[in-house]
Amino acid sequence: ASASIMFANATRRSMFQALRSSARLSSVSSPSFGSSARFMTTYYTPAHEYCKVDGNVATVGITDFAQAALGDIVFVDLPEPDDEFEAKDSFGSVESVKAASDVYAPVSGKVLEVNETLSDEPALVNTSAEDEAWFIKLEITDESELSELMGADAYKEHCEKEAH
Repeated sequence: ASASIMFANATRRSMFQALRSSARLSSVSSPSFGSSARFMTTYYTPAHEYCKVDGNVATVGITDFAQAALGDIVFVDLPEPDDEFEAKDSFGSVESVKAASDVYAPVSGKVLEVNETLSDEPALVNTSAEDEAWFIKLEITDESELSELMGADAYKEHCEKEAH
């Protein structure tokens, strides 16, 4: 009897983990609003890029911590759609009144889209770094590279150490 209880508990845990994993990757319909919401996971690099992953697409930009350190952003240089990058390759740069800094691909992939708004409004990075001021959308070619990136808690700890 105890073996069947252990098996039932293990099966229940496995099903729960599978459901939780698939929920992160698929869209969920909200009957009260009639819209769909997607579960997105955000990862961070030690060099202060973020990577918001939805399926096999990563939305990449610099973090709020990075924009604050750079100061007033005056220019953003971005790649072209269809350009391909390996993880940790420089794909562009950001210039501020204080400094210029390269921006690195957190994962390997092909550029699907570039945020053209930043050409005309580079200062948007200062006001909406991790939302409207994304730099590129990459089609991820090696999802295993995500495991080398930091989650929100680890990134917060990284920033706190760097600030002191």
